[in-house]
Amino acid sequence: MSASASLAMTHLVTLAELDEDKVTPGVLGFIVFAVMALAVWGLMKSMNRHMGRVDFKEPAERDASGGPEAKPQRS
Repeated sequence: MSASASLAMTHLVTLAELDEDKVTPGVLGFIVFAVMALAVWGLMKSMNRHMGRVDFKEPAERDASGGPEAKPQRS
């Protein structure tokens, strides 16, 4: 075997070893992430629905001779 092949094999062996101190999220981490993603998706869908119901048009103002509703009274 050549030196480069031997070096490549040593790198593969070190990658194949399982590190006991390494922490991985596993299936539980995936489930928690998926639930959070679904919750955010549902909240965004609800927000879009509620924002579609909002009326951004301001009511027309009455003229100055319209009565007490035209200008607020200050005391």
